[in-house]
Amino acid sequence: IDRGYDQLINVFGADHGGYVKRLTAVVHALSNGRVPLDIKLIQLVRLFKNGEPFKMSKRAGTFVTLRDVVEQAGRDVTRFHMLTRKNDAPLDFDFDKVLEQSKDNPVFYVQYASARCHSVLRQATEQMGAISPDPAALDRLTDPGEIALVRKLTEYPRLIEAAASAREPHRVAFYLYDVASALHAHWNRGTSDDALRFVKVNDRQLTQARLGLVQGVLNVLQSGLAILGVDAPTEMR
Repeated sequence: IDRGYDQLINVFGADHGGYVKRLTAVVHALSNGRVPLDIKLIQLVRLFKNGEPFKMSKRAGTFVTLRDVVEQAGRDVTRFHMLTRKNDAPLDFDFDKVLEQSKDNPVFYVQYASARCHSVLRQATEQMGAISPDPAALDRLTDPGEIALVRKLTEYPRLIEAAASAREPHRVAFYLYDVASALHAHWNRGTSDDALRFVKVNDRQLTQARLGLVQGVLNVLQSGLAILGVDAPTEMR
């Protein structure tokens, strides 16, 4: 308040809900009613190992710290998975599922989309030399899958604004998953229909248009993952 801030946010565990009214009253008094305090109550996280819940007890000394989770699952997996739920919703953290390399693992699916975009751009360079997206060629994007991707990308600025206003970062995580799903679906169509592939060696203008789409997807994925504090890999091992 002394430094001029006009909005305060605090994060509490659900077991500290009794402090909300008291601290809200304190901030109201200290700021003469000028500064609101928004306290987000975080529900508990249940850990699962080998499909079974891991029961923790401070008295028995059997508990898992966040450091332990990060060391086992990795920073990106932990952070992204924690952000796939609204703060007031319980979260089940299953070590087996969060490390799966499948569509059911949202962080893998989104990061895999980033790696695929880089793969397309590298492939275009290898097969056609120096080539860059051409905005003038974007009218060549006429396939329903391409149009669906474009429409999804146009939602991004409003999505970020809404997530920030509501203080709900899980909206970003869900949106990135939807973008990744649209990209993977279109990629899979291209594996069975050569006309839909992103790189068309015999049609430079169409390739430039499709590379523009891929670059747009990559830009959104990189931006969204950066907001969540998660890496956007150039390739997957």
